[in-house]
Amino acid sequence: MDPDFLLGALGLAAFCAGFVDAVVGGGGLIQIPALFAAFPWASPATLFGTNKLASIVGTSSAAVQYARRVSIPWRVALPGAFAALIGSWYGAKAVAYLPPTILRPLILVLLVLVAIYTFMRKDLGTVSTEPAHGGRSVAIALGIGGVIGFYDGFFGPGTGSFLIFLFIRLLGMDFLRASVTAKILNVATNLAAIAYFVNNVNLLWQVAAVMAVCNLSGAVTGSRAALKHGSGFVRKMFLCVVSILIAKLAYDTFG
Repeated sequence: MDPDFLLGALGLAAFCAGFVDAVVGGGGLIQIPALFAAFPWASPATLFGTNKLASIVGTSSAAVQYARRVSIPWRVALPGAFAALIGSWYGAKAVAYLPPTILRPLILVLLVLVAIYTFMRKDLGTVSTEPAHGGRSVAIALGIGGVIGFYDGFFGPGTGSFLIFLFIRLLGMDFLRASVTAKILNVATNLAAIAYFVNNVNLLWQVAAVMAVCNLSGAVTGSRAALKHGSGFVRKMFLCVVSILIAKLAYDTFG
């Protein structure tokens, strides 16, 4: 395949991934299959690491875009990000001892439950019931960050969706605030994963650089769309991404 065409196709995939990731997460649904299709000879660890390099630029940009327009609950976001950083590092290390695929049926069930709950609760995340954050909120954020951070380092699919759902359900955020806070934690999990991959596998640096630029463009577009259309738009995107995740995991598990 022509190298320029290949990079162009990967760039388009990265743009779409950046857009989706900036709104609700789930960009890996687009970016990772594109990398596997383009480089079937490469090791999975190399492609996962390259994906993280490309996506962290867009995720960081989305976090900055949101921070300019939406008040970020730093009192819970920072402890959650720290816990996510540690959890993601140990999750990546745990891959050497336990195959991540054993989680697939469990994650499938959890995503189905999340989708059903969100569909049934029409008001979920549309109106904020967020309390003044004290010690209890910090403890919840630490728990969310540690558990989901470990999951992201160990397996990954649906990380953004789980973060958003838990911030809404346990901390009373609306979809927009939850998406903003999830971005902060996603940056931390990506940093931890990159630190692990850089020291342990060879990465496709040139490919990652091209995809990072395109992912950044998609992230800027996606974050602006989310800010313009608000929580209702984010909720619809959330349900769409969760439904696609369910379909993909069901195919991988039973197909």
